[in-house]
Amino acid sequence: RIVEIYGASEGNALFMNLLNKDKTIGMTNADVSLIEYDVAEDEILKGDDGFCKKVSTHEPGLLIVRIGPNSVFNGYTDAQATEKKILRDVFEEGDAWFNTGDLIKTVDVGYALGKTHYQFVDRVGDTFRWKSENVSTNEVGEILNGYKDVNMSNVYGVQIPGCEGRAGMAAFSLQNLNSFDWQAFSAYVDSSLPKYARPLFIRIIQEMDTTGTFKLKKNDLRNEAFDISKVTDPIYCLKPNSSNYEPLDNEWLQTINSKQAGY
Repeated sequence: RIVEIYGASEGNALFMNLLNKDKTIGMTNADVSLIEYDVAEDEILKGDDGFCKKVSTHEPGLLIVRIGPNSVFNGYTDAQATEKKILRDVFEEGDAWFNTGDLIKTVDVGYALGKTHYQFVDRVGDTFRWKSENVSTNEVGEILNGYKDVNMSNVYGVQIPGCEGRAGMAAFSLQNLNSFDWQAFSAYVDSSLPKYARPLFIRIIQEMDTTGTFKLKKNDLRNEAFDISKVTDPIYCLKPNSSNYEPLDNEWLQTINSKQAGY
């Protein structure tokens, strides 16, 4: 039997999907809370009283875990690094919470013994805003991975000159680039994702770069973005008022860089 779990080696909480419910990391006995987080500014939101605010039901929030006698946070060998992961005076003076760095939300999974169930949304810093909407790289990636010819996708936000926020871009490898049906893939994206969440750029890579714990690396991809003068991988784009991906060329790149693309 395979059971889905969520946790961190240095963390003080564990979630388990013991009831085998769909699309959830399960439940926990730890004292956890979801607090409001500003994705655009990459910071925790606080009320007029200076304390953090809990999110509404089923809304994504930053997952924090209370540190106490029953949920000790040992942290890292580096004391300074340990302190960075601790949030203090969150809901009252003197309290301490472990900052997981993950955006989580509660979900309705039906009958679940009265236990609250949770769903992973994204890592803080990975979610981005585009067209005044929050875009979860994890959720978009799951949709792209559902297409039959996509091996694994890595979704991230990139800046477009003259535009607020970040536009979606995805890197993935294909079983066969030459036989890949871009029109069918475009139709799949168009029907599966809201307009603001559709990646405007696609980068075809040979192999996915991951960390030692198999987390997707995004920083280099994000920094290289869609600059075809520096990136040798094929890059495709979705132009405004178009529903089909096409190869990105120097002419359109110049249009983008001159802030005339209309995104």
